[in-house]
Amino acid sequence: MSDTTAGVVFIASLALALALVYRPFGDYMFRVLTSTRHLRVERVAYRLSGVDPDSEQSWTIYARSVLAFSAVSIVFLYAFQRLQNHLWLSLGFPAVDADGAWNTAVSFVTNTNWQWYSGESTMGHLVQMAGLAVQNFVSAAVGISVAIALVRGFARRRTAELGNFWVDLVRIVVRILLPIAVIGAIVFVAAGMIQNLSAGTDVHTLAGATQHVTGGPVASQEIIKDLGNNGGGFYNANSAHPFENPATWTNWLEIFALLVINFSLPRTFGRMVGDNRQGYAIVSAQAVMALGSIIMINVLQGLHHGTVPQAVAAATEGVESRFGVLQSATFASATTLTSTGSVNSFHDSYTALGGGIPIANMMLGEVAPGGAGAGLYGILVLAVITVFVAGLMVGRTPEYLGKKIGAREIKLASLYFLTMPTLVLVGTGVAMALPGERAAMLNPGAHGLSEVLYAFTSATNNNGSAFAGLTVSGTWYNTALGLAMLIGRFLPIVFAIGLAGSLARQKLVPASAGTLPTHRPLFVSMLVGVTLIIVALTFLPALALGPLAEGLH
Repeated sequence: MSDTTAGVVFIASLALALALVYRPFGDYMFRVLTSTRHLRVERVAYRLSGVDPDSEQSWTIYARSVLAFSAVSIVFLYAFQRLQNHLWLSLGFPAVDADGAWNTAVSFVTNTNWQWYSGESTMGHLVQMAGLAVQNFVSAAVGISVAIALVRGFARRRTAELGNFWVDLVRIVVRILLPIAVIGAIVFVAAGMIQNLSAGTDVHTLAGATQHVTGGPVASQEIIKDLGNNGGGFYNANSAHPFENPATWTNWLEIFALLVINFSLPRTFGRMVGDNRQGYAIVSAQAVMALGSIIMINVLQGLHHGTVPQAVAAATEGVESRFGVLQSATFASATTLTSTGSVNSFHDSYTALGGGIPIANMMLGEVAPGGAGAGLYGILVLAVITVFVAGLMVGRTPEYLGKKIGAREIKLASLYFLTMPTLVLVGTGVAMALPGERAAMLNPGAHGLSEVLYAFTSATNNNGSAFAGLTVSGTWYNTALGLAMLIGRFLPIVFAIGLAGSLARQKLVPASAGTLPTHRPLFVSMLVGVTLIIVALTFLPALALGPLAEGLH
């Protein structure tokens, strides 16, 4: 079998597997999130935290709960790192510096998992397990909770209540993330990933040198790294490290894990609004954009112009030889289409145009299918903008799922999508204006701009992957990227929950002859078109100065 055929089979099998689980997994999440029954372990959690699980919250209380929980999580994780040298299983590592601890705390709480450090030489096992891995679970659950709150806004009428954040958080962790993570970790251990509390061992390399290889609880962190769209690797090499990704079939499983929740949530959405066709429309739009991205990056990496790439039939620099060019390119596209950020190859080594695809994926707002929960509420906000544009075309008040999209709704939707490009472009501009921060670029010219643009795009969209080549361990980048992660996560969440509250208070508007059907191919094509146009108009000048200029040159 040729490499090209193997790459096509790899992608086709992923698509088939995701299609097969779409309905049963989406229905399962629907039952979890709409059940009135509380498990015993959940009741214990509610009792310990003083939560009434049968009460519901308005959008303002729901939003404050999200923000309060996340703020406490940041303080806890910051303190955990600063006190690391006094903790059990620290492996002798010193306390993390203040700016680095701030950046990492914000990074993991916002589901970004941007890593300025090498995990195996900076974080002890206890911090990895009880600090970083815990946030991998709860930050993913926060994103899914916000998505479900927005769906309730569409599904409910004449009410101020959107559910209970604490109930949503606990149920998602206990009934969805934990069971899959336990099974997945066992599978990964069987595949060859390590799971221990060893301080590591010294090994002799082929060149005759001695290298210290750190052990640790890798498999248990690896599964939630992908399933929850976190991306933070136990090792600096992330999913290119054989202890994190030992074989081609685990590479397939990791990609499947980072896509499965996000491609199944539209089914949950369709069930909750009482029309499965709406879920099919949303997932179709996401699939069209995802497939387009995967095909483009595979073509650009496998067939890109240039003497060396043509001679070897692909661009192989920075690619783990166990996976090859096409599996690595598919991983790169999937990890940036979601907000995962884990990598099994160096994106900085990609061809100029090939490296532009991951940047463009994140600039889409990560809605194809996006991060855990964040992709669903992002594409639903885009759907609101789409029906508003359609309403302008026919000269009537737009509606979506029986709810009018008025001035308040479109303002909240617009503010949601203005937040990300503002942070990305302003952050990149400031970095390029400062001589010290320009000096942190490994490469000059267009490629260096791509490194900085990628960093702020990744941080603001809570992706966490890096282009590499850019030195970001200094105080300025730790602080600036931390702020980008923090604002880029929580300001859109507040706008999304506010939109949910506005929609939930409305009564149902009967469909009329002028209502745009939102379950047909016309709407799907409009949704894809609006998404691409918004990105093109916003980021084309920046892309033209970076990856496009380098690729055309």
